Amino acid sequence: MAQTSRLLDQSRADWDRRTHQLSVLAWLLSESHGPRAWATREPRNASALVLAAWAQLERGRSRGRLEDAAGIADSCLRAAELAPRDPTPWVVLLGLSRWERRGQPEVFGLWNKVLARDRWNREAYLSMLRYLGPQEMGSRVQVLDFVDTVRAGTPADAPCAATELTSQVLQYHSLLALGGVEALTARNHWSSAPAGQALDRAAHTWARPGFFHHAAALADLNLLAYALMAADRRAEARPVFEAINGTVAPWPWSVAGEPVSEFEKARIRSGAGV
Repeated sequence: MAQTSRLLDQSRADWDRRTHQLSVLAWLLSESHGPRAWATREPRNASALVLAAWAQLERGRSRGRLEDAAGIADSCLRAAELAPRDPTPWVVLLGLSRWERRGQPEVFGLWNKVLARDRWNREAYLSMLRYLGPQEMGSRVQVLDFVDTVRAGTPADAPCAATELTSQVLQYHSLLALGGVEALTARNHWSSAPAGQALDRAAHTWARPGFFHHAAALADLNLLAYALMAADRRAEARPVFEAINGTVAPWPWSVAGEPVSEFEKARIRSGAGV
């Protein structure tokens, strides 16, 4: 945890990198006692409080139940008092509100708290995208409205630029989940105008050297490679796989199986590196 503390101290003024680091650490340490012990030992350390809360939230997601939702909220609020400019306590509270199926006024209020501190916070945009979907507390129409608004007002290279393509991949997965004829014809989704245009915009720019600068850029390139292969656009996927250079993001490859195996099979099918 001392090494974790030093790492997070280095990114304290870079909200994009700090959010990414905390999200990865929370996922990796979700079954560890380390984050909670660190927060207990340093109760006025905002990084310790946020990591402990986020790790507990991740543990609850993996187990299907939260042990102490009130404790998560309390840790985040204390961290927000200690570091009022830091968006990460509000990112975790946003995730908690999704888990608890809170109403849209409250959830949008938390989302605005994040954006007031980090305008293009990737984690917050993707969290809202899922919240507004029909699987949680919204509808397909709300997703479309949200994505249209984001696309119209977001720089092409912003950390949250993958919101639109993520929405298309989620819709593709919803078709696969239906099974039967719908799953067999799910590939046709990428022939629709919204999905095809979203994929075109990403394919023409994302893999260019130096285009993306945010901390989770490789995760977004994984998303693009996955979508291109799902659409059977193998030639366009090759340079994306080469830009990824073997760094595999768990999602969306995990939907079909073990992520590294699925990634490698798709890379071979694309002809990248052959």
